[in-house]
Amino acid sequence: MKIRTSVAVDKALLEKAGKLSRRYRNRSELMEAALRAYLARITRQEKKAKDLEIINRRAADLNEEALDVLDYQVAL
Repeated sequence: MKIRTSVAVDKALLEKAGKLSRRYRNRSELMEAALRAYLARITRQEKKAKDLEIINRRAADLNEEALDVLDYQVAL
């Protein structure tokens, strides 16, 4: 379901969007695509940050486990 809204946008930005909107049916479609892409990027960044926080929190345990595994390797 689409909802009409009003958004204040910088004039120069709107002009650039107008030029790019030729690839879309209209400016609204362009802005919707841009917002979807931006939200997807932010979501990916948040997930990566969360994953990195988990890895960093477990780093000592993971490093200890890796060193333990190395003790079982046969020298070549």
